[in-house]
Amino acid sequence: MSIIDNYFQQLIELGGSDLHLSQGQPPKVRVHGSIKAISPDILTHSTMETMMREICEARAWERYLEKGDLDFAYEMDEEHRFRCNYLKQQNGFAAVFRIIPTKIASLEQLGIPPVVKEFGHMRSGLVLVTGPTGSGKSTTLAALLDYINTNFRRHIITVEEPIEFVHKNKRSIITQREVPIQTPTFADGLRAALRQDADIVLVGEMRDLETISLALTAAETGLLVFGTLHTNNARKTVDRIIDVFPAEQQSQVRTMLAASLKGVVAQLLMKKADGKGRVAVNEIMVSTPAVGAIIREGATQKLYDVIIGGKAQGMQFMDDSIWQKLRDGYASPMEAYMKAIDKGRFKAFLPPEDQAIANAGGGEAKK
Repeated sequence: MSIIDNYFQQLIELGGSDLHLSQGQPPKVRVHGSIKAISPDILTHSTMETMMREICEARAWERYLEKGDLDFAYEMDEEHRFRCNYLKQQNGFAAVFRIIPTKIASLEQLGIPPVVKEFGHMRSGLVLVTGPTGSGKSTTLAALLDYINTNFRRHIITVEEPIEFVHKNKRSIITQREVPIQTPTFADGLRAALRQDADIVLVGEMRDLETISLALTAAETGLLVFGTLHTNNARKTVDRIIDVFPAEQQSQVRTMLAASLKGVVAQLLMKKADGKGRVAVNEIMVSTPAVGAIIREGATQKLYDVIIGGKAQGMQFMDDSIWQKLRDGYASPMEAYMKAIDKGRFKAFLPPEDQAIANAGGGEAKK
């Protein structure tokens, strides 16, 4: 067992999600959303170098020393995989590790609304799963791909950095490619997928104009494209995609997006009221003629009304999902207030001491 595996073991035993190792700091873990030190010992340069090198390929280590950043996946044993990010900070080396479950949970187990399965039945178009870092986007997408893999005969190509959930072929063929090992960039992987007889392409991150442009083109030409963005509701997601393009192209892009966007699943994680884990809340927008018209017009502020009025199609507004969790006792009033878009709706439920924090703007600042 390598030295670093001892820290991974502690992370697993504590039920944590992330391990933080940073030169000049004690080792820390994130458990149910909060970070705490697991030892008083300060990590030295030599300890950090030893631990980081022993789980990293020599070529990748050289790239990290040169560029200062590195992403890859590490498999400790059959049951435990980790997403690894190496970085450099003011005191020297640092690394953050996220535990990747090796068993892919179902959409039902994750508590994702049933309408999300419908996106797996589609043959073409663009479906976006969005949310801030650490909101469970990858877990939800893995569950959706597993549903497709179990029920349909498709060729699914994933382009990820790094590969997180490893899928075994069931009824579908799944080809997983890692950036930059098997393909240099997300855009290169997506471009190649157009020539690889794919039915479905998962793009791990749509973060630049070229990748977003290719995803729109692929969706228009008959592929079903799943992608992720770091936005926390449907309106911001549509705006982000349009805003990536130069002003003179935005009208054309609105038309393309209106035609190809099939849905947006925005996701946040809320701390459970009992302190034992977190629960997902979702905003869901399903493409309808009204949604298409709003995107073409560029009047995205109208999407709220369409989502709120679209319950029959399975649509769900984020604050309604948060309200449901509060009402069912899964989340505390303060947690609901912190995550909500319309904070006024939840303010009345705060206990007096939290009301004072909210009035002082503390809730807004923490959000």
